[in-house]
Amino acid sequence: MDVRALEYFVAVAEELNVTRAAARVHAAQSTVSASLRSLERELGATLFERTTRSMRLTASGERVLPAAREAVAAVDRARDLARERSAGLRGRVRLGTFSSLDLIDLPTALAAFRARHPAVELNLSVAASGSSGLQDDLLRGRLDLALFSPPSDPGLRTHRLLGLPFRAFLPTGHRLAGRRRLRLADLTDEDWVDTPLGFGNRTMLDEQLRRAGISRRIVVESGDLPSAIAFVRAGLGVGVLPATGAVDGCVQLPVVDGPPDWELHLAVRRTPAPGAAARALLAALREHATARTVG
Repeated sequence: MDVRALEYFVAVAEELNVTRAAARVHAAQSTVSASLRSLERELGATLFERTTRSMRLTASGERVLPAAREAVAAVDRARDLARERSAGLRGRVRLGTFSSLDLIDLPTALAAFRARHPAVELNLSVAASGSSGLQDDLLRGRLDLALFSPPSDPGLRTHRLLGLPFRAFLPTGHRLAGRRRLRLADLTDEDWVDTPLGFGNRTMLDEQLRRAGISRRIVVESGDLPSAIAFVRAGLGVGVLPATGAVDGCVQLPVVDGPPDWELHLAVRRTPAPGAAARALLAALREHATARTVG
């Protein structure tokens, strides 16, 4: 069985689009399509249901995909091991994160990794849909590593990097700014600022509000935490958000019935196991985050 055909199959299964998959594996679309047809003939099974607008895996395709991933990963590991002795660590690592992540110094960490392993190709992408999108991309094999919160899928192995308490953010001069602490019910009549659905902090807060039987009126959904806090500072609403540090123009108060600490995790898929380059980056990012937290 042609390993290249399995690589094409995995790419199409993860992208569910032949054009995107072909670009990802640097092959012509016709080559990928022909390879899939050949693989289906060899296996004696239809792997995809195709329409003019979409495609999805059949039951047979779902069963074959884990084995195909393992085969492709095994070949990649063999190549890495063969090259490592003569030319140092090689390979490609696709890292996913969300926008405006300043809790760890990611640019410095990645620059140090590149200086140590110049032959490793690094691809960094940002998920507009926050943690849920990053987790989905990781599970589907579009990413090798991802930074997100909170972890929830048993198919992932996660490493906690840090935790932050939720605080009520109020603009300076707000009628509640003089309190020592707040309850969620104290904010029910306020306009709210938050991140969009799918972001880890939003998921945690929505669950806590649901348990308390509290509804709210969100007037601004901002794509990252710094921008959300800026909208609070401008007086557009209040927020209950992870506290990343002091913010001029905002008062931060403990919320006695708020969510548990928001956590930043670094995650990889359990199977197939990450390659040598991904493992090296995982170790480097964990070390960097630990050093920054201790420092």
